[in-house]
Amino acid sequence: MNQFFIRAKSYKQYPAKSQQQSENGFIVLITVLVIGAVSMAIAVSVLWLGVGDSRSSFALEQSNQAKALANACAEEGLQQIRDSTPFTGTGNLTLGQGTCTYTVTSQGGQNRTVTSTATVGTILRKVKVIIDDINPDINVTSWQEVADF
Repeated sequence: MNQFFIRAKSYKQYPAKSQQQSENGFIVLITVLVIGAVSMAIAVSVLWLGVGDSRSSFALEQSNQAKALANACAEEGLQQIRDSTPFTGTGNLTLGQGTCTYTVTSQGGQNRTVTSTATVGTILRKVKVIIDDINPDINVTSWQEVADF
């Protein structure tokens, strides 16, 4: 004879959560969200500062290159005077990432003015050189960077 046993499933009874436990869970969740948001804001700020710093250092590098190029153009103008004493006129150079233009003008006698303008990227630098004697040696009385000629 077959006997059938019917077993009743027993369910474990969990105690109902109290109001205090629900509030604690909510506080922990909000705290985690606030800390995450603050951390994200700090990370984004650090990234933006890094990008700004990179741009500044790149602009500074271009500025230094433009200044060196403006000086090189002025030197080229002086070399043209050395090669041909009565030289007046313009010329240009392309070096590295930039270009420059120089102009030699006569101020009468052996007085000359050499102006040069160099551009690297968006950076523009200008140099003005004044000489008062060509023979036997070129005598530079002023060599300065200027905002405009």
